[in-house]
Amino acid sequence: MMRFAFLGSGSEGNSLLIESREDTTTTRVLLDCGFGIRETARRLERLGVTPDQLDAVLVTHEHGDHVGSAYAFAARHRLTVYTSHGTWLATSHLRGADVADVRVCCADHGFAIGGLQVLPYTVPHDAREPVQFVLSDGQARLGVLTDAGMETPYVTARLAGVDALVLECNHDREMLRNSVYPASLKRRIGGDFGHLANEVAASILAQVAHDGLNRVVAAHLSKQNNTRELATGALAAALGARPSEVLVADQEEGLAWQAVRA
Repeated sequence: MMRFAFLGSGSEGNSLLIESREDTTTTRVLLDCGFGIRETARRLERLGVTPDQLDAVLVTHEHGDHVGSAYAFAARHRLTVYTSHGTWLATSHLRGADVADVRVCCADHGFAIGGLQVLPYTVPHDAREPVQFVLSDGQARLGVLTDAGMETPYVTARLAGVDALVLECNHDREMLRNSVYPASLKRRIGGDFGHLANEVAASILAQVAHDGLNRVVAAHLSKQNNTRELATGALAAALGARPSEVLVADQEEGLAWQAVRA
């Protein structure tokens, strides 16, 4: 069985917990660790997990709301960190001498962590070598796409056939356009290497949706430039579903455990 939960999602910190169980073997990994060490432990406890029950940390890219305390947290709890070579280079200032085990992963080259198969893939974002991940326990597949500025055939191909999808709905274009953000920041967020607008996320979802898609989670919502209603409405329209059928990963509350496959 495979399930996932969010510690939190948004510009103040991102962390996703994935778990697989088969017979007596349980594997748990964090995808990003954008909170401090103590806050990460507190949010894990909320989900019934302690840091010593984790196996690894996956880091998507070097921005602070994603890498956060990943190296320090991993060092303290003797966890392996997986990240791209570019992210490894870009985070040299964050790494202490006591990081126990860091392994470089490459896009489109899968690897195993316990009972999980992990496939990194490249995303268009303004970072050194950003990746996102598709994870599987051999029975079900979870796709994750946040921190991407645009849809591409490559990205949609990587997400094809997933049983559950975490999808960035960062901003509503009109809200971003009318926001108090400086023009340079608006261009960055709304650009091809920024963050996904609701309508772009909906377009991606429409392309990858299928009858076996069990869960859709809107993630990385901007507090200033989006609302839950706009995000879930856009994704629900792409699915031909009700907005209440789309889940939201909250910045403060995260998201409770969800089965990848019903």
